[in-house]
Amino acid sequence: MKTIKYNRKKVVQYAQTWALSRNPNYYNFDMIGGDCTNFASQCIYAGSNIMNYNKNNGWYYINGNNKSPSWTGVEFLNKFISTNKSVGPFGRTATIEEMELGDLVQLSFDGIKFAHTLVIVDIVGKLNLQNILIAAHTDNSLNRRLLSYNYEKLRFIKIDGVNIW
Repeated sequence: MKTIKYNRKKVVQYAQTWALSRNPNYYNFDMIGGDCTNFASQCIYAGSNIMNYNKNNGWYYINGNNKSPSWTGVEFLNKFISTNKSVGPFGRTATIEEMELGDLVQLSFDGIKFAHTLVIVDIVGKLNLQNILIAAHTDNSLNRRLLSYNYEKLRFIKIDGVNIW
């Protein structure tokens, strides 16, 4: 196995194309829990170009009924990214200072459970909470300021690279 670079430019291009609409190649989960992590996974896939089809702990999408929990679940995606030692994207919980375009932010609205995944699409000026712009689904957003959300806690997820065979 070898590691390749995560293509952040393709992540942002995909997010800009689909943030305010839906790619017909993917099921829209808005009516059954939300589409935010499905959209974030699509963006990550645009930047990694590989899925992990492991039935037990992979990250993949075949159709709306055949996908991994990590493709659409906030906590499951975080777990996959932060523990993946096999094919596909990998990373870790990180600090704001490490964030780049194409990385993720997850929000907890109650301070207990993380429930929303956002994709960083721009940083205007100095890297701080005020200057991070995101794209997201469920509440369709493009170039929305991270600080416009009301949340109790947040975590940053850094995508460090992509493992391929």
